[in-house]
Amino acid sequence: MPGPYDGIFVLDAAQGIAGPYCGMLLAQGGATVVKLEPPKGDWSRGLTAREGDHSVMHTAFNRGKKGLVLDLAQPEDRAKAARLAARADVLIEAFRPGVAARIGLGPEQAKADAVCVSVSGFGQSGPYSERPCTDGVAQAFSGLVSLNAGADGVPHKVGTLVVDVFSGLSAFAACQSALAEQARDRAAGAEPRRRHLDISLMQAAASLLVLPIAEGGLLGRMPAELNVPAGTWQGSDGAWVMVAMVREAEFVTLCQELGLPELPNDPRFNSFAQRAANKAEIVPILREAFRRKTAAEWVTQLQGVRMLCDRVNTPLEWLQNPHVQAVGAAPLFNQPGLGTLPFPAIPGFGAWEVPAPGLGADTDAILREWGA
Repeated sequence: MPGPYDGIFVLDAAQGIAGPYCGMLLAQGGATVVKLEPPKGDWSRGLTAREGDHSVMHTAFNRGKKGLVLDLAQPEDRAKAARLAARADVLIEAFRPGVAARIGLGPEQAKADAVCVSVSGFGQSGPYSERPCTDGVAQAFSGLVSLNAGADGVPHKVGTLVVDVFSGLSAFAACQSALAEQARDRAAGAEPRRRHLDISLMQAAASLLVLPIAEGGLLGRMPAELNVPAGTWQGSDGAWVMVAMVREAEFVTLCQELGLPELPNDPRFNSFAQRAANKAEIVPILREAFRRKTAAEWVTQLQGVRMLCDRVNTPLEWLQNPHVQAVGAAPLFNQPGLGTLPFPAIPGFGAWEVPAPGLGADTDAILREWGA
């Protein structure tokens, strides 16, 4: 693995997913990342399958770090944390806006050329900055939930923590850019300059919705669905097929394979726009057609004519897929204290096999090494 961040010291004082994921990616790039936790630990240690003080969620986003426990309610420990923050090249925090500064972990306490990453629900300023926020709240506020209506007509939260993870990726991308800019300034002999990155779940969720937000703002109304009848269709065996379409010709091909060659000539269905306007009429026709064969039969048939489609898998079925296994997409990882479990390789980085720290496992060594 490349180590572009060798020699960089990161103090990760965030909990949960977004901030810790940013810190973990920096660790995978070679940085020394210290995970600062309260005596009870990051709350992610208590969620998902767990054993002792380890959990799947905590392990997923904290691999490769060193573990430090300090009680920031105690003045002595707060002073130790502040001394570490003052030496960090990158400082990550996810407290409510203003809290980090009050306890010595804000940008104001960082060194002159530090990159400071503040992760929050609604950002560091504005009327909602004090509001609590979670992945689900951000999905709802941004409009993502409204775009994920099920067959029951009810808007649903996406079934994984997509905003949290994307917020972490966004924080990492912004941090990479700031570190590159910092290195350029140093090479040019410029004065040190502190960078403060304001990363909010609200903004990350909105970035996932760039198309509907931009088009809705342009039109002054919500745009029609993008490519009706792309979506999921149930086969005769109860399994589901995902069909995607980006060109009109693909609808013609789909209808031919479904035994409905006349459908594209119907004026109600002869364009993406018309199909969106008449979705209530076309959906029952296609549902009935898909029920004539199993999902596997449809996948074979449609892929045979180069349609964009595949079976709707569960995560477990994905793990068992021969392609996934052949390319090592989810290598097994051993987390001491928890067990052996598969983690998807990180795109562009590959597998990350350094365990997450136990609660406070490196506290004494860190305080000695960094003079805190």
